[in-house]
Formats: sequence, C-alpha cells, structure tokens
Amino acid sequence: MLPETRYARSGEVHIAYQVIGNGPFDLVWVPGFISHVDHVWDEPRWAGFMERLASFARLICFDKRGTGLSDRVTAIPTLEERMDDARVVMDAVGSKRAAFLGISEGGPMSLLFAATHPDRTLALMLYGSYGLFSTAVMSPDKLASFLEEVERSWGSGALVPGFAPSLAQDRAFRNWWARFERLGASPSDVKTLMRMNSEIDIRGVLPVIHVPTLIMHRTDDPRVNVEASRYLATHIAGARYVELSGSDHLFCAGDSQRILDEIEEFLTGSRSHSEMERCLATVLITDIVGSTERVCSLGDREWRHLLVRHDSSVRREIARFRGKEIRTTGDGFIATFDGPARAVRCAEAVRQTVRDLGLEVRAGLHTGEIEILPNDIGGIAVHVAARVAQLAAPGEILTSSVLRDLVAGSGLSFEDRGVHALKGLAEGVRIFAAR
Repeated sequence: MLPETRYARSGEVHIAYQVIGNGPFDLVWVPGFISHVDHVWDEPRWAGFMERLASFARLICFDKRGTGLSDRVTAIPTLEERMDDARVVMDAVGSKRAAFLGISEGGPMSLLFAATHPDRTLALMLYGSYGLFSTAVMSPDKLASFLEEVERSWGSGALVPGFAPSLAQDRAFRNWWARFERLGASPSDVKTLMRMNSEIDIRGVLPVIHVPTLIMHRTDDPRVNVEASRYLATHIAGARYVELSGSDHLFCAGDSQRILDEIEEFLTGSRSHSEMERCLATVLITDIVGSTERVCSLGDREWRHLLVRHDSSVRREIARFRGKEIRTTGDGFIATFDGPARAVRCAEAVRQTVRDLGLEVRAGLHTGEIEILPNDIGGIAVHVAARVAQLAAPGEILTSSVLRDLVAGSGLSFEDRGVHALKGLAEGVRIFAAR
C-alpha cells in the first residue's frame, strides 16, 4: 500500500509530502531535480531504499515545487523558496529537528538549510551533489545541448544511460523511468528547473555549516563530477567523505546497500543491514474489495465494528495455518508463511470467513527471499506479492508461478492466467489462480 500523500501550504504553493516509518529521529529526503512521491513506490529498487531508511528513522519525503504532485509554478523557483518548502513540510508533520539527505540537485538546498537553520538540522548528508553547477554538472554549452535533448526525448526513457548506466538495458526500468520523467515534470518545466539549477553557486555558505556532515559520491558518476563532492568535503569543517566505486548517478542503482550502510552508521552508529536476517518465505497480501464504498454505505461507526470482526477473523486463520502476521494495511493484511501450501490454504480460508461477514477480499501470494526488518519485511518478494494481489479480481486468489511450482503434489489446483508484466521486473511473471 502507498504511504498517504498530503499537502502543506508554502505561501500560495501546495507541497506534496509523505511520512514513512516511526523511528526515533526525523530524516528529510530532499530529491534531485524531479520527483514523484507516489510513482517512486512502483520501482522496487527505489522502494527498497526508502524502506531501509524508514526502518531506522521517521522518513519525510516531498516533491519540490514545480515537480511531481506539488503545484507547478510559472516563475523559476529559488533555493530560498525551496528551503521554505522543506521547513513548511517539517512544521506540518511536527518535526522540530531533522537530519537532511540531499540527493544530487537536492544537495544545494540542504546545504543552505543547514547553514540557515542549524537549530533545526540534526545532521547533513549529501549524495552525488555539488556547490557550483557550471563546473560540477555541465557548462553553458552542454546545458544547451541537454535542453535540446529534453525537447527531443523527454518521457521516453532515453536519458537512463546518463543517470543509471547499469540499468540502461533493463526494459522494465526504462519504462518506469520514462513515466517517472512524464509525471515528474513536463519538458517546459524541466527547462525552467535546469535554468534555475545552472545558476547555483552555494560555495560561499560552506564555511558556515557546522552540523555533522556526510558526503558520498561515486567515482565515475556520469552526471555530477566527483570533484564536486571532494571540494565540498574540504570546505565543510569536520565533514566525512566517502567515495564509492561505480558509475551510476542514481542512488538506488548499483551497490545501493553501501550507501545505506554509510547513512545508517553515520546517523545511528551501527549498520543493521550487515546483520539483517534473510530467509525464504511465502508472502500473503490481502485487501478488502470496495472498502471505500462500504464505509460510505455503513457509516464510520458500523464500518469500524465490521473491520474489527474482519481483522479478528483473518488473524485467527493466519494463526491456524502457522503464519506470521507482519502488519495490517488499513483494509488488509501482510503475512508470511514457511510453507507455500499452507499460505494458499490460509488465503482460501480467509476468503470464506470474510464472505461470511458479507465482505469480499482479493489476495496475492509469492514465494521468495525476504529481508526481516524491525516490525516489517522488505525485499523484492514483497513487491512481487503486492503486484500479484493488484491483479486479482474480487474474491480471487492469485499466485506467482514460483509458488505454484513449489506446491506440486499438495492437492491444490490452479488455473493459468497467463504471463503478466509487473512493474519493476524486467521479465513477465506467469500468474495462476487458486481454484
């Protein structure tokens, strides 16, 4: 399920934001030149990166003005306005002080915020960022060429090699990236934002930054020259500099776990991922069909009573089939099982017991390796199960071919529903319906 997206008002502009996790401190994510707080969850690498951050912090994400779900603007936004947007979002979620993670073009704004509001800045982290655009990213001549390329190919996925070379041949990722561009900003918006970025020079504020600072950059970054971060590290007092191998500018491409390890250790003093437990499990995800309509027809009070009965019934079946409840999703459940056949039978039992309450559910199952996080699970297997569940019709239980192959001889029967393209996966997945 997507995190809830809400809006904070910054002057006359509405800024879209999300809050994920409930860690002991706040972490503000400042994205690169475009973003879209909803669409990023459709890319498993990006979603997994965010989930890891949210496992040890309360993660606050937002779309900068002019991008994503935030209001479009006619004038070129300034760093000061963007800084105010971050402050307004913090106020909206009750954050008095937070660590800032500035990604690429999000770095200069984060640097300015840390210098201007040290009382509200717990720590500062930069990835693939810079202080002077013209030397770090592109000269005026190269900027003109880039804007011409935007005019020709924006929204097609053709720019992937300049951001994530390691994923340039991944068709599913290119399709996702193409939509990310279209949802993040129009070609005209991109030109406006890039002209603003081309004027960035915040080198003068670097001596004023006195908060703990971590700077990370990949040596062969094709978009932002590594010398830019080396310069930042030598001009911010006490900054820790980590140079990473690799040629991807996109943080979640390549060895993203190294970046996450550095961030977590910098903020908490330890790296939980190195000790993270992984195991093979079957993931079951259920969802009540038409929950919004039922709320409207029953009213809030009666719906709450019915939802309590639903939750109690589902928990009883999960326990009966030796499953483990991971969490609820508001109108559904995520659970894991150490046996795929038991997971399918649990889904069948849930379907029937929920029908007895006058409700209908859809369910999706997949077997794969999961990461065991504090009070949650992560990994590609969870995202596959969620995508499978989204394909299910009311009352339907769908499984991946991986699970179906594992329950041969169990007496369970399935109906082939063909190969489906699932968001974030390079190859199609054959889907089966439990009968």
